[in-house]
Amino acid sequence: MSFWPKSRKARTRLTVLLAVAPVLALAVGLALFGLRDSISLFYTPAQAQEAHVKPGRKVQLGGLVQRGSVVKHPGGDVDFVVADHKASAKVTYHGDLPDLFREGQGIVAEGSFDPNGVFVAKQVLAKHDERYMPRDVAKALKKQGEWRGEGASAPSYGSQKP
Repeated sequence: MSFWPKSRKARTRLTVLLAVAPVLALAVGLALFGLRDSISLFYTPAQAQEAHVKPGRKVQLGGLVQRGSVVKHPGGDVDFVVADHKASAKVTYHGDLPDLFREGQGIVAEGSFDPNGVFVAKQVLAKHDERYMPRDVAKALKKQGEWRGEGASAPSYGSQKP
């Protein structure tokens, strides 16, 4: 039994496939290798803890700024805690925060975790109006059942039957 088909047309197709497949696989591999540092994954604090994100790996951390956690230092450093009702992560940032940054609001911070588990943010993005929340944050909160925004069902503990 031969590997090559008996039909001339089928042999031609198989030859072309065998020639193109390794070239295509090499191109995809090189593209992924080249983009490995450009990919920035999004995590909530709970997801980051579950995934055991390696220190120095560039990621996006999103959630709600915990009330009473914002501490501004004289050198321009700001420390705060981002939480998602299951876990929280301490964030440190050097620079000016967006004008709309405040406690209890959704944010996305871009940066990496240090060896001590503190998230060192390079950029902080805040919501732009009273109803907006970053899509990834809203999606993660909906998945955890903590979403109270537009389209959410009313909490069952507050409803009474007539």
